[in-house]
Amino acid sequence: MGIISTLTDIWAGVEDPFLLCGDTALRFQDILDQQPVDLSAVKPGDVVALIGDFTPDAILTLLRVIDLGAVVMPLTVETRSQHEYFFEQGLVDVAIEGASVTRRPHDDSHPLLQQLRDQNHAGLILYSTGTTGRPKAILHDLTLFLQRYGTPRPSLRTLNFLLFDHIGGINTLLHTLYNRGVVIAPEARTVDSILHTCAQHDVEVLPTTPTFLRMMLMSGRLPEDVPNTLKIITYGTERMDQPTLDALCAALPEVDFRQTFGMSELGIVRVKSEARDSLFMRVGGEGVETRVVDGVLEIKSKTRMLGYLNAPSPFDAEGWYNTGDVVEEKDGLYKVVGRTNDVINVGGLKFMAADVERVALQHPGVAMVKVTAKTNPITGQHVEITVEPSGRDGFDLGAFKQHMQTHLQAHMQPKRYRVDSITYGHRFKKA
Repeated sequence: MGIISTLTDIWAGVEDPFLLCGDTALRFQDILDQQPVDLSAVKPGDVVALIGDFTPDAILTLLRVIDLGAVVMPLTVETRSQHEYFFEQGLVDVAIEGASVTRRPHDDSHPLLQQLRDQNHAGLILYSTGTTGRPKAILHDLTLFLQRYGTPRPSLRTLNFLLFDHIGGINTLLHTLYNRGVVIAPEARTVDSILHTCAQHDVEVLPTTPTFLRMMLMSGRLPEDVPNTLKIITYGTERMDQPTLDALCAALPEVDFRQTFGMSELGIVRVKSEARDSLFMRVGGEGVETRVVDGVLEIKSKTRMLGYLNAPSPFDAEGWYNTGDVVEEKDGLYKVVGRTNDVINVGGLKFMAADVERVALQHPGVAMVKVTAKTNPITGQHVEITVEPSGRDGFDLGAFKQHMQTHLQAHMQPKRYRVDSITYGHRFKKA
């Protein structure tokens, strides 16, 4: 049975809305009743780049492409400058944007794509964020990926903040579809728009990123503009810092903060936070194993990707994946303290960039901060820091330097300070 037939059975007789977009409320049947895009150019096994967002037309096209047994590559307009690279690395046969369907002839092939075609399985291609090189094309067997949604689970009114090209955004959409929930598509991913949408549609769950939550804190809109319907805020995709989590818990005492953890390479991994104000979490779920090797978390998952289309496999002979996350352990719980490439070595003394950022964020005049290591001919490396002030009034750099010198050991103190805006990508992660 195809995905549309399965979902049609699940939603049979349900008149409640599935998708809320601005002032428009749509049932699942309304999604199916739209004028469909002409997909006659799409063949089973094709790689199909679908450029869009969580709009009715894009959702319908996504479901139809899956039913055709194609390999779907969801993309957003925010990454348009990279689309040609994505098309080439993912061996795209067809590109769809709105009603435009363009076939891209080529003679390239890949054994993993052929494996899916031989099994008549649909596929999913996602891209890594590319923070340590060019983005990698991550291929999943979508037929197997969808099996996890066969077990009914509770579904709340969820704002789909995470994007169309992100595994978290796709997971939110599919979870809501398979559990007869309500998903709310934001008109814009700004603090004002997100808070307005949460209030307008009685949002219960807001999945987002630590960077965006920090932006919400600095906006001055909390707690007054957060509706009392909001029960859960989940955060992931990058490391959360304790000062930000503490401030959020104090500002929104009735909201449950839950950490998420996962990588596109591993599929969806279940996580349970130790407490709303704790960064320790239990990582696991059905078919998931974890271990720590030399302080770095490794995971084995049955829902892992088939492999990269443009890079060697990252799995060892036993199927373990090195996440690159340096963790602390406590009673079977993990806390991510940084990435392996965040380790700074000053004169043989090692520490994490996160250790310096945590102290910086404790200063009341700081909105965001980014710490980097620079090569030093004498000590090997030294610390440099970029600070984005929290207010419009003049930032007292001297007082901030004094704060850092008071709370950090000498080798951890920044050698260069820069006051500037912190940049972030379209997924609201620090660049």
